[in-house]
Amino acid sequence: MPDYLAAVTAMLGPAQNRYADPSAWDRLHAEFDVRLPSDYQVLVDAYAPIELNGHLSLSRPATERWNLGQRIRDTIRAWSEVSWGDLDADEDPRLLFGLKELNFGTRDGLWPIASTDRGETIFLIAASDTSWLLVEDGEGGWSQHRMSFAEWLYRYLIGEDMAGPNSSAFYPGQVQLRRLPMTAAERPEPWSSPKRGM
Repeated sequence: MPDYLAAVTAMLGPAQNRYADPSAWDRLHAEFDVRLPSDYQVLVDAYAPIELNGHLSLSRPATERWNLGQRIRDTIRAWSEVSWGDLDADEDPRLLFGLKELNFGTRDGLWPIASTDRGETIFLIAASDTSWLLVEDGEGGWSQHRMSFAEWLYRYLIGEDMAGPNSSAFYPGQVQLRRLPMTAAERPEPWSSPKRGM
């Protein structure tokens, strides 16, 4: 099996680790009573807060701006207010993926861990021994990915449809990265990944 974490870090370039703080992850895990996957933590520590290829954003637990804990709380609150009773069978993630309940921020619920500016939300399902992902495309469509976050991100970056049909956000050549500003006075800082032969 490929080492997707190594493949993603090779694609994105050297880890920045600007705001890595293990105690921030400990506080986040204690607050939510869930453990986020280690590959996800490694990638967040290495690069976040960041925007990849102009769309996908990753937040982190150790900063006030772009704070992962706050994003999770806000997203859980918003998604928990949605009425799920009136969905058609082909739009209901409970029926599509065999979920007993559709809840957010609980031990057997969905955890929002990333999003795009196109309205897509990437959810972690951490209830089983092997965590997996559900992605809502911003228009009521759902896709399931029984894989690690690193594999999902690798496939996203090479242009696979990782948020449903025709959802590819592929850009040939180098991955475009944009470090998100940490103060109101800062501006986003763009840079490019190493050449990847695509």
